[in-house]
Amino acid sequence: MALHDRWVQERKHEHYYKLAKKLEYRSRASFKLMQIDDRFSIFREGDSVVDLGASPGGWLQVAKGRVGDRGKVVGVDLRYIRPIEGVATIIGDITEDRTMKELLDTVGGKVDVVLSDMAPNIGGSYSTDHARSVDLCMHAVAVCDMVLKKEGRMVVKVFMGDMMDSLVKELEPRFRSVKIHSPPASRDASSEVYVISKGFLASRNVRPKEIKEEEKRPEFTVKGGTF
Repeated sequence: MALHDRWVQERKHEHYYKLAKKLEYRSRASFKLMQIDDRFSIFREGDSVVDLGASPGGWLQVAKGRVGDRGKVVGVDLRYIRPIEGVATIIGDITEDRTMKELLDTVGGKVDVVLSDMAPNIGGSYSTDHARSVDLCMHAVAVCDMVLKKEGRMVVKVFMGDMMDSLVKELEPRFRSVKIHSPPASRDASSEVYVISKGFLASRNVRPKEIKEEEKRPEFTVKGGTF
């Protein structure tokens, strides 16, 4: 990367980082979701929203602000999320049926929007990290099959790579529109993109398996950074 390009990228990163601090958003990623919503109209007033991989809560802040007091927002993460007024949070692994059941109990029905900013722990091998990122997206798709309303919307983060086609092939039969987008707040050198899916067809009726009370909560692995 040329020196000038690196300078521009670092200034851009610094801008959103400082702006998040100034406006009291918990993550610079908040601006990515704002920009996505401004372009694709993800949120409507009164919507119910589920945010997967929600810590530290930047996306929850944006979602709650955009759905308003009549809306309902629920965040799920392996890590504790500091309370946000009007937002419910669940500590758990969304790939586990126990957490899925707790989510279903909390939302109390179907939701309008599913968000996923989940990311794997970075292991140093890009192909492995990409595969794990796609796998997390597949879990978000499974959540949609259980909780998303017909005509609902989904936004998921994924690392670009050769498995993108398999993710898109899972989404296209489920939604009327599937688009890949990189918002301006993303770093220029970042391999992450966001898949915006709208018009959920609700063609599947999936339910989690029955959870036995004596089953123990699994041990969790904490994911990577916040900003």
